[in-house]
Amino acid sequence: IMAIVAVLIKLDSPGPVFFRQKRHGFNNQIIRVWKFRTMRPDKAAEEGKIVQTQSNDDRVTKIGKFLRKTSLDELPQLLNIIAGEMSLVGPRPHAVGMTSEETEVHNIVGEYAHRHRMKPGLTGWAQINGSRGPVHTKELVRERVRLDMEYVEKASFWFDFYVILMTAPCLLGDSKVDR
Repeated sequence: IMAIVAVLIKLDSPGPVFFRQKRHGFNNQIIRVWKFRTMRPDKAAEEGKIVQTQSNDDRVTKIGKFLRKTSLDELPQLLNIIAGEMSLVGPRPHAVGMTSEETEVHNIVGEYAHRHRMKPGLTGWAQINGSRGPVHTKELVRERVRLDMEYVEKASFWFDFYVILMTAPCLLGDSKVDR
């Protein structure tokens, strides 16, 4: 699947197949998260100057729209999991310097840093509960962090198993969410 996606990206637009972005990992350590490139190349975004994606964002490539909708753009994060930087389940890693309503997200919610008490995940409790994609308002940030903290408190093998089982149906059923 990854090889096919890589070929489609190369056929769709010039630039690299992969995109690596600085994100917060375990204990707030900075990690470089791998993704398939879904937008036109942007060195500023790779270095942390983040402008979250909007609906009908013209920076997103044709194949990128499909990859985002299906979350196939996230598959290269399996490399982060193999490297021990991420887990299959956990709070999704946010980009360093991410903002919402022109405020850095860590300044919006007091317990924001607590979500980094465990490795970030490829999928998580917030994602299967509808908090996927960009968070353009402070209220959306608060809700995502609330769900992440709920996961941190409940984390167990069986809870992770449940999140993994629910991920595919949630991905297929939330076509209204911008990604």
